[in-house]
This record gives sequence, structure tokens and C-alpha cells, in this order.
Amino acid sequence: MNDHIAPPALRPIRGTARCAVATLVLAGAAWAAVAVWQIQLAAAGQPPSGPPDQGGGRHRTLTALENGYHLVSALGEAATVLCAIAFLAWLWRVRDNARTLSGQRPRYSWPWVYAGWILPIANLWIPRGIVADIHRASAPGERLPRAVNWWWGLWLVGSLGGAGLYAGTTDAVIARAYTDAPLLLVADAAVVGAAVAGTFVVRALTAVQQKHMN
Repeated sequence: MNDHIAPPALRPIRGTARCAVATLVLAGAAWAAVAVWQIQLAAAGQPPSGPPDQGGGRHRTLTALENGYHLVSALGEAATVLCAIAFLAWLWRVRDNARTLSGQRPRYSWPWVYAGWILPIANLWIPRGIVADIHRASAPGERLPRAVNWWWGLWLVGSLGGAGLYAGTTDAVIARAYTDAPLLLVADAAVVGAAVAGTFVVRALTAVQQKHMN
């Protein structure tokens, strides 16, 4: 009996890569729209009646601009969820292909593909480590694309910087847009930049593996 088990075949990745790129572009555009709305809120200034949340469970009637921000913010959150799903689907597939190409187990076991994004402290380096490990297994000896470091650095700035700023309800964020718009815009710009750099990461790793398929 032959104990040798052939490695699984390389899985097609063009479709998942296109979905990941499309949703990254969508998420970047959505967060750019959020930033534009925050600029408009800051320019309009807080109404004399004060912030939307008046405290003590009391809320004033929202202005048209504030109602618009609620809609844009909800669309941004929906685009982010779609982007996360598509990106993880692509990441899982290229991770499987990297294992086939190298014949070795990935450095990070499969639960980290998901848990690495949400566990405190670990989420500072594990997602980048997974991407770097995939590239190393797919193209041994080749330099890691610069886009990976740009993507991860901008993502950390946006996610860590925005963690406190976006805490609470949308009305709370509106109140911050009236008083702390520059800080919100820095976080927004970093997230948009991470989305743009992320498209280059997806394209670079996909191209490396596609060479083997061709």
C-alpha cells in the first residue's frame, strides 16, 4: 500500500481575488464618503440645540445632514462587512494554495485566519504574518511586496486610531465630527489608504500563485 498522499491541487483564485479587490474598492469609497460627510458636519457646525444625544435618554430631532450621515455610516459598515467576508475567502484560498506549493504546514494554524483579527495584542501582527507566510511559501526567496507593509501599517493606524473615535452610537460620532473632525479624518484616511494598498496586496499574491497555475 502506498502511504504517499499527493498534495491537493491548486485551487482557482482569480474569482475570489476579483471579489476581494472589488469589495476593497467599495469599502474605500464608502469610507471616503463618510469622511466627506464629516467635513460637511464640521463646516456646518453644531446646531445651537447641542449634540443629537442630549443626555438622560433625550435626543433632539436630527438635521438633514445628520440623517444623511446615519445613512452613509450604515452603508460604510455594510461595505466593510462585505469586504471582510470577501478578503477572508480569498485569504483562505491562497493559504491553501501556498501549502500545496510548499508542501509544508502554514506557520499559523487555520483558527488564526479568523481569530488573528479580533484577539487583542495578537491582532497587531498575526494577519500580516499570515499574508507574509503565504507569500514566502508561494515564492520562496522573493522579496515581500512593499504593499503588504503599507497595507498593514495603514490598517493599524486606522483601526487603532478609530477604535476610540468610533466608539458608541452614530449620534456620538456626529458629536465628535463637530468637535474632533481632524482626528476622525486621519483615521478615515488611513482606512481608505489601507483599502487601496490592500488591492495591491491581493493582486501581488494572486499573480505569484497564478504563475504556477499557468
